[in-house]
Amino acid sequence: VQLQASGGGLVQTGGSLRLSCAASGRTFSNYALGLGWFRRAPGKEREFVAAISWRGDSTDYTNSVKGRFTVSRDNAKNTAFLQMNSLEPEDTAVYFCAARYGGVAFRQADYTYWGQGTLVTVSS
Repeated sequence: VQLQASGGGLVQTGGSLRLSCAASGRTFSNYALGLGWFRRAPGKEREFVAAISWRGDSTDYTNSVKGRFTVSRDNAKNTAFLQMNSLEPEDTAVYFCAARYGGVAFRQADYTYWGQGTLVTVSS
């Protein structure tokens, strides 16, 4: 599975962005691939942000983004999304999408496939 994240950019505090993660190769639904979003802020380790099961019926979020970010997917289009609202400077990071065989997971080691990152910069 090849993953391509996109949609990053520069936004002001309080603004919104929608990230996309397009997959090629093995399809989401045929292989029951769970999807996750992670981020690496400047000078910090990569951390979990959100995850969604392959059916889309189960999601998980890190506490700092709950109520602001929404993860979703369109299996027919082999694409996952991360809608980010009320962005804060602390959300500035490179965002990565990842896929795994199985359901929702927050550990990076549980993910098999990784895409390149897309940079999100939130100005104050």
